[in-house]
Amino acid sequence: MTPEEIKQLIEAGITDSQAMVDGDGTHFEAIVVAEGFAGQSQVRRHQMVYAALGERMGGVIHALSMQTYTPQEWESARHLRVL
Repeated sequence: MTPEEIKQLIEAGITDSQAMVDGDGTHFEAIVVAEGFAGQSQVRRHQMVYAALGERMGGVIHALSMQTYTPQEWESARHLRVL
């Protein structure tokens, strides 16, 4: 799988999400921003991403490190990352 394919799967599986994915073909890192994460725990957010990827997790996607944000959280985090 490519990072672009994973991005497309996440964005198709989570309504109104935006994903940024990087990786080497088996190990990937993702930042996922979605309004649907509002009010959800980090565990539930990760479960939503895993559900979007389906059976690929643990198969062709050996490892996925992710950060999940609502759009409001991402605005704050993005500004902090620049400093």
